[in-house]
Amino acid sequence: MTAPRCSPDQARLGDSTWTELAVVPSSRRLLAVPIGSCEQHGPHLPLDTDTRIAGAVAAGLAAAIPLVMVAPALAITASGEHQGFAGTLSIGSAALEMVLIELVRSAQWSAGVIFVNGHGGNAAAVTAAVDVLNKEGRRVLSWWPRIQGGDAHAGRTETSLMMAIAPANVRVHAIEPGRSEPLPTLMATLRAKGVAAISPNGVLGDPRGASASEGAELLATLVADVIMQVNAWIAQ
Repeated sequence: MTAPRCSPDQARLGDSTWTELAVVPSSRRLLAVPIGSCEQHGPHLPLDTDTRIAGAVAAGLAAAIPLVMVAPALAITASGEHQGFAGTLSIGSAALEMVLIELVRSAQWSAGVIFVNGHGGNAAAVTAAVDVLNKEGRRVLSWWPRIQGGDAHAGRTETSLMMAIAPANVRVHAIEPGRSEPLPTLMATLRAKGVAAISPNGVLGDPRGASASEGAELLATLVADVIMQVNAWIAQ
């Protein structure tokens, strides 16, 4: 039998075979699941922005903690608030909740699952799924980006991150500001009518001034945070 191409507890899950995984005790395997979206991110960022960011954070986690493998990302999730824009796809919160529950139930070969979430609209589904799974006695952790002073959607924060992660996919010529009021002041209308009702270009924030260097710093901050939380979770 030839040696595996790489240690399976350091690889992307999709790169491994079941036989490579089978030789590693389940207690030595954690699964990170990037949860993104397929939704508008203004005229300058691609529809898979959240998925790319979640994937980059999960990759950073796996690089730091050899126990962690990265699952294929969930790229179509709960994005109903963006349905007024072309390209947005959504399965809704109820369907996403069931997908997450069944996904974790199927991962019995791992010691636990980490949801690395990149989209705020998934909050209700992830929270509900984790509650059900915890009651079933399954080991699951949900992680959310926490950036002090970050803007809400397709603004400077996400634009900087994408300039660091996938610069070729940022349409720099199309960068323009959107609504920049604090999100709580817009939330009632957003929930009732969607993003299109408050921001015709889909931007909540001001992406002008974004940079790859700022994005690299932000990404490092996010990766450090998820590493800290996962290490604390492992130690429990």
